[in-house]
Amino acid sequence: MPRILVFVLWIVLPLSAARLGFAQEKPANPPPISPSPTQPQVKVNMLNVCSPSAEEQKEIAAALARVPKEPLFGDDFEVSRGRSTLSDIPNFLQPGQSTHVAGEPSVASYVRIRREFSVQALFSSVQYSFSNDGQNMVETLVLHVRDPKDLMEVSLEDSATSVTSSEAMLGSNSPASRIRLERFGKASVALARCLGNEGGPAPDQSAYEPLFRSASGVLANYRALLSVKKVVPEELASISSEFKHKAPPTAKANKPAQDKNAQEKKAPDKK
Repeated sequence: MPRILVFVLWIVLPLSAARLGFAQEKPANPPPISPSPTQPQVKVNMLNVCSPSAEEQKEIAAALARVPKEPLFGDDFEVSRGRSTLSDIPNFLQPGQSTHVAGEPSVASYVRIRREFSVQALFSSVQYSFSNDGQNMVETLVLHVRDPKDLMEVSLEDSATSVTSSEAMLGSNSPASRIRLERFGKASVALARCLGNEGGPAPDQSAYEPLFRSASGVLANYRALLSVKKVVPEELASISSEFKHKAPPTAKANKPAQDKNAQEKKAPDKK
């Protein structure tokens, strides 16, 4: 028995000491901690609206060339009007455009016109919108593609400071200042008029003048096709009449009733 006990202790004690030393020992270079599950990556696409690439210019030119000049509209159409409170800068106002944005929320009156194309063409519908917030007037023409495979829609925009009436702006056929192509599964393609930053010179955009002229021609053509010059002023006038604040009637001042006893004067006694 004593020999067996000594043999067992001779084996167990060294193993326990070795385990204790291993537990107290710290490695000089600990392995890196495995990171937590990775967060989904956010991809941000920055549009170069001032100077698109040559390939993007070709896409813009091709899309504008496919817009029908004499479309056949179906019987379905829509004309709507309303008022909307703008608390943020609208997406159609981009840095560099000559528009004034007030610091406080503003109220904009808008008119929308929508027509459907009756034949199986590239585009299925067209929508025109005009808005006026008292500082800026903006018109937008959007053509929706029927079966989007690469191109989804074409958007043309024009904005001006509201120093005149809507009739004057629409009658002047203002040129398009922004072109945008929404593509399926790809980043958008855009071209816009750009001004100089911080008082610097404006970038040279003379190479894009053919694209701006083509977009302006499309915008002017659809102003006439949708009878914009007649419909928009009439609808805006209806909005003004509906929301015109009438001054409350002035209340007539009620004269306080005088005491009859106060009005009666006692005649002096005659002796």
